[in-house]
Amino acid sequence: MKLYHALNRGVDKRKIFLDSQDYARFVHNLYEFNDTAPAQAYSRRDSYVGPTRSYIRERLVEIHGWVLMQNHYHILLSELVENGIPRFLMKVNVGYAKYFNERYERSGTLFQGRTKKILVDNNAHFLYMLHYVHLNPLDYLTGAEKWRERDEGAVKDAKKALEYLNGYRWSSYLDYCGKKNFPSILTKDLFEDAQGEYQKTLEEHLGDSEIVLSFNSPLE
Repeated sequence: MKLYHALNRGVDKRKIFLDSQDYARFVHNLYEFNDTAPAQAYSRRDSYVGPTRSYIRERLVEIHGWVLMQNHYHILLSELVENGIPRFLMKVNVGYAKYFNERYERSGTLFQGRTKKILVDNNAHFLYMLHYVHLNPLDYLTGAEKWRERDEGAVKDAKKALEYLNGYRWSSYLDYCGKKNFPSILTKDLFEDAQGEYQKTLEEHLGDSEIVLSFNSPLE
């Protein structure tokens, strides 16, 4: 099993999520489009459901972690079928762009290009990647914007940072903390060591300058 870090952002760095409805729609798409069935078949699913018969989903990928930001997203995922990742990402991007353009009466490209897929083949990156994804919302917290830096004290108040993350719905962080948020789209087995007291683990991570992430987002 290979783990990939997928990320994309709005064209010209524009915001792609303008309110909670937009965020919720993208999360819905992460579930709905994770299926080998063609996208156009979704509207016909009701015909599969009956007293003795129900639709059985065949997933394209497993999603191990994710976060949605105002103008970009990060997803940690692995394939369940051949070419599952590109098929999944194409359906998610196209489906969301269609929704966004219709809602805001715009046309043209929404995302900056093809979604980047980075193989996580380094053990150190594997250990920190889930933290990295979940810490992204600290970009919006005053005093915590330098969380990517290695200097001790880059995040001055770790507890305040975690309180902020506890109030941020648009990531897999809450599910890893044992608070059901969007559990139906997530597979947590790969990061089994992160389960249990994940919030405490992340607090220790923020307070230890020796293990702060040493790489920047490819979107920076």
